[in-house]
Amino acid sequence: MNGTMAASSHRIMLGPLVAAIDQGTSSTRFLVFNSKTAELLSHHQVEIKQSFPKEGWVEEDPKEILQSVYECMERTCEKLTQLNIDISNIKAIGVTNQRETTLVWDKETGEPLYNWHYVYIMCIYSGTDVIFFASIMWLDLRTQSTVENLINKTPGRNKNHLKHKTGLPISTYFSAVKLRWLMDNVKEVHEAVVSHRAMFGTVDSWLIWCLTGGKSGGVHCTDVTNASRTMLFNIHTMDWDAELCKYFGIPMEILPRVRSSSEIYGLMKSGALSGIPISGCLGDQSAALVGQMCFQDGQAKNTYGTGCFLLRNTGAKPVMSEHGLLTTVAYKLGRDKPACYALEGSVAIAGAVVRWLQDNLGIIGSSEELEKLAASVGTSYGCYFVPAFSGLYAPYWEPSARGIICGLTQFTNKRHLAFAALEAVCFQTREILDAMNQDSGIPLTQLQVDGGMTSNKLLMQLQADILCIPVVKPSMPETTALGAAMAAGAAEGVSVWSLNPDDLSEVTSEKFEPQINPEESEFRYARWKRAVQKSMNWETTEPIGEPSIFSSVPLGFYIMGSMVMLIGAKYLIPT
Repeated sequence: MNGTMAASSHRIMLGPLVAAIDQGTSSTRFLVFNSKTAELLSHHQVEIKQSFPKEGWVEEDPKEILQSVYECMERTCEKLTQLNIDISNIKAIGVTNQRETTLVWDKETGEPLYNWHYVYIMCIYSGTDVIFFASIMWLDLRTQSTVENLINKTPGRNKNHLKHKTGLPISTYFSAVKLRWLMDNVKEVHEAVVSHRAMFGTVDSWLIWCLTGGKSGGVHCTDVTNASRTMLFNIHTMDWDAELCKYFGIPMEILPRVRSSSEIYGLMKSGALSGIPISGCLGDQSAALVGQMCFQDGQAKNTYGTGCFLLRNTGAKPVMSEHGLLTTVAYKLGRDKPACYALEGSVAIAGAVVRWLQDNLGIIGSSEELEKLAASVGTSYGCYFVPAFSGLYAPYWEPSARGIICGLTQFTNKRHLAFAALEAVCFQTREILDAMNQDSGIPLTQLQVDGGMTSNKLLMQLQADILCIPVVKPSMPETTALGAAMAAGAAEGVSVWSLNPDDLSEVTSEKFEPQINPEESEFRYARWKRAVQKSMNWETTEPIGEPSIFSSVPLGFYIMGSMVMLIGAKYLIPT
């Protein structure tokens, strides 16, 4: 049998396929898996632009996000057709998404309601401007004054005042304060809420609503994992909480219906995959936990993406952290299935530091170059980098912190800074792992990892050295999308993916063992902790005025001069 006939024969035996939309902070992907083997058959990826209209503000365009989903679907289907794989074998679609990112849209028009206007300098004379619709991202810090006002209302100014219901501290990180800011500061949002036209959701809700029909009957829902990151959801009753909504002043009617992570929400309404059920939904970190098959109490994984997120399955009962971690819903894999909970350590900046070194400092051209640069020197030479660009998340929850690089000497160069940047990711993971071990009382003996940064072998070895335990990386890195596909394929009414432990495919992996002695690891970690303390209390919450082109004196003179010349020319040039 020749190669072509063998490949064709193999394709005929593929069996049911399940797809996943993986909508992350920096990109959107659409991936298709074989439900019997968990093999990734094809995928397509589209980068997403981030906007920074003011210091501390981070936004993305929800319409661009939606368009990227359609583009990824179309391109992946084309690739499958070229491989002679019948797309009619796709039986379900799962959704996994960046959590906490907050959107409000008009259910009558289907349009997002928040936009910002950026006035181009060259358009000042004509008075034209360009409008961008935007969703407030999880990294955004504009709500710090909102957070402080809320904390000031609590007895003893306690940021953990709502933790007994939500598992979360009051923080800029979570959706409720972003929604409150939109209602207070954006006229269109306020008017839509008052006139009962507003719909609130995180990215999963927006995508599912749009894909199932939008303003023509789209399904407005979310799953328990995404709902548990809003601060409006009671993790014990597993539903929206009237007292929490009252505390934030948010009407419950604008909230999506909460569903399990594995059930049919609705059907695709357009495109080549029209009629296929969307039947799985998990926040990205919960999806990775499922994709890593961490179904047992005590199993944990760490995902290295834009941020860094360590989750440990705690079983059917929520465990409240005493050491700065979050208590969150891990998954609920069916309407009649019990919910499982997790402890989570969240780090805001991990892979984002690579983009900062590349885009802001220009010392590298790619993430691969960072690894080579750091490996060429093999040490930070006493340089420590705390990338607290959005404050510090777990275990500190300190929004006033800012990034700091210390321990510099005349000998320090970009290679040492590259190495320090990788170490920073590892030190932050060490901090949340230590907190998790203290909360659970049972130290982890190895760490399962996934995410884009795990392709950096130097980083993985540094992580094993700093944790003093083995780091285990699966050979198939797309565990987040895999988790969403598993949830979708296992849903009642689809049932093409068994989650029975005996039926799950065995995962091959690569293991990184510690290569330095514990004393050296502890010495470096102690110096990192000193650097963290120096990063604290840099920022105040004094309001920053609206951005103005005249806030820069030289630029102001330049623009004023240009305008005078333009106006003068109108009268001086003969007609």
